[in-house]
Amino acid sequence: MNNELIQKYARLIARVGANIEAGEPVVIHSDVEIHKFITVLTEECYLAGASEVRVEWGSDELTKLAYKHRTLASLKKIPAWQTAKMRERAAKMPTRIHVISDAPDAMAGLDMAKYEKVRTHTYKKFKKYLDTVEGNEKWCVAAYPAPAWAKAVFPNETEDAACEKLLAAILASVMVREEGDPVDAWRKHDEEFHTRCERLNKHKFEYLEYKSANGTDFRVWLIPETHFCGGGEYTKTGKYFNPNLPTEEIFISPMAGKAEGTLVSTMPLSYNGHIIDGFSFTFRGGEVVDFAAEKGADVLAQLLATDAGARRLGEVAFVPQGNAIAAQGILFYNTLFDENASCHVALGSGYTDTVDGYENRTLEECRALGINESRVHVDFMIGADDLSIVGYENGKAVPIMQNGRFCKEFE
Repeated sequence: MNNELIQKYARLIARVGANIEAGEPVVIHSDVEIHKFITVLTEECYLAGASEVRVEWGSDELTKLAYKHRTLASLKKIPAWQTAKMRERAAKMPTRIHVISDAPDAMAGLDMAKYEKVRTHTYKKFKKYLDTVEGNEKWCVAAYPAPAWAKAVFPNETEDAACEKLLAAILASVMVREEGDPVDAWRKHDEEFHTRCERLNKHKFEYLEYKSANGTDFRVWLIPETHFCGGGEYTKTGKYFNPNLPTEEIFISPMAGKAEGTLVSTMPLSYNGHIIDGFSFTFRGGEVVDFAAEKGADVLAQLLATDAGARRLGEVAFVPQGNAIAAQGILFYNTLFDENASCHVALGSGYTDTVDGYENRTLEECRALGINESRVHVDFMIGADDLSIVGYENGKAVPIMQNGRFCKEFE
């Protein structure tokens, strides 16, 4: 792959995704397998003005070994340095960049019950720090191919060829091309999102209705004091950033506990390194009361048992069929990309920045309005070529999407 394109991509992450400003500390989270790209990204962060860049490395293989050989009690012990790091995060609010590269089945064979117990324990210990940074820190999730992920997407290619093809697909998804500046292209992309959000927010929908021939027949109620978001966002202190590279979604957080009907997933989901496929959910009283899955049912059951909020929705998102990511015809086995090729919803935590005037409200006030609370936030795809979404305002039906695409009013 052309090194100039890789440099452009790193610059895009630093200057548009994280939107690093002079003097800001930056933390990058990455797997060790993609260390060469992280070196390029680190330099771009410094060139954008970062005062310091710390890289926190991870490894799926080392994680699996730890869960295989260590006891549950040992894994649940939180060392003092880890608490000190969380305390410092809450105090300094560094800009955070997550570069994902995981294989879709990276954690196959892991004791999921043990894994979830450790994650829940750790979350409870650090919750006060996580609540402090909610809405106050800039963050960006991007991706770079590692061999195992690339081979899952392109199984008939050699490792090198698969990585090249996956990298090309990633760069196409974020408008990094040989000609032109992706920073300028992305800013135009952002403006288009904001225009569409304005059109949607002229309405105050009480609820949304989803229907598709695959069995989706679903209604979800919205919080009156919320609005649709898309593209770049602001922290409570007014700092602008783009949380996802790529993104094609317009989203809102619905009323926790107010949803009825059936949602049928239309794409496989990679969750915690396990594949879940052929699944559906039945909602009553706003919660999942039943589910089915052709693959990964045990993993899905663990997800739903995480906490009370894991059975409720935290997000609904509109993504038109045939967009720039969907048009590539690739199943990425990665939610960052697959959710941006298809309409989706998310189980778990909601987004406080969808609340009107959230910068002047406390986290508790946002949750009291109906923003769902959970340790998890897991998107799954429900988009289809015949999917219709209708919003209801003062009893009047307003078509939002027909046949998987935005109606004329919202184009």
